[in-house]
Amino acid sequence: MFTGLSAFPLTPVPGNGDVDEKAYAALVERLAAAGVDSIGALGSTGSYAYLTREERARVARIAVEHADGVPVIVGIGALRTRQVLQAAEDAQNAGAAGVLLAPVSYQPLTDDDVFGLFEEVTANLSIPLVIYDNPGTTHFAFTDELYARLARLPRVASLKIPPLPADPARARARVEHLRRLLPAAVTIGTSGDAAAARGLNAGCDAWYSVIGGTFPEPALALTRAAQAGRHRQALEESRRLEPLWDLFARHGSLRVVAAAAAHLGLTARRNLPLPLRGLNAEERARLVTVVEQLRLHT
Repeated sequence: MFTGLSAFPLTPVPGNGDVDEKAYAALVERLAAAGVDSIGALGSTGSYAYLTREERARVARIAVEHADGVPVIVGIGALRTRQVLQAAEDAQNAGAAGVLLAPVSYQPLTDDDVFGLFEEVTANLSIPLVIYDNPGTTHFAFTDELYARLARLPRVASLKIPPLPADPARARARVEHLRRLLPAAVTIGTSGDAAAARGLNAGCDAWYSVIGGTFPEPALALTRAAQAGRHRQALEESRRLEPLWDLFARHGSLRVVAAAAAHLGLTARRNLPLPLRGLNAEERARLVTVVEQLRLHT
């Protein structure tokens, strides 16, 4: 389950309201029907940090119930270790196939803080864990030494890394270097959707994907091309999506896919938890133009 396309759906939250459970269930069903390899519930795209424990537990249960057997990996990041353990318990009770943990903080974390967090969490898990390296949101920089220490903890099954270098030779060398550091059973997943093709082409096992949660078909086309060794095709699939990547770079991927989901009628127009307000009218119009030009509405 820690290979191929892991699609991360939006968790629709209409402003100060409750999670739109019906829309969320439909998003998960859509991903399962498309044939994604796993579903990443309550990742950064799923706005986990804005939800209560009860909301997160309910979202995890809905994801598993509507995934039609597709493995669901549930995000469990939180400020306090106690809260992370509670989220892990709730994910396991919901039937999650795995969990995803980012080191969330207000005060800056040290390597020892992060290792201690993962050590305690993995000691209390009965399902696999993905190390979630997302410096854009956590502002924590993993070192290779910390990767290696964490990867030897029980239940650690995959590592989600930031985008690889643009140069193919350097990207492949980076993946090969990580392979030497990590146990053979730990997979490497790429992130940063605009860099996904080069990550998969460089030898990453998985793509932890934002776009896959709203537009699974083009994400699957890119992933399957790379998996089959059709590296040029994978790059071409990514280049076709460059107008979308430009919007991601300008506005952040969450705001863009939230606007796209609303445009497609998958959610209400307001679908982000406040204070997040999403794209303005002009930015939404540009997003709609891109979606139509790329024929992502089909």
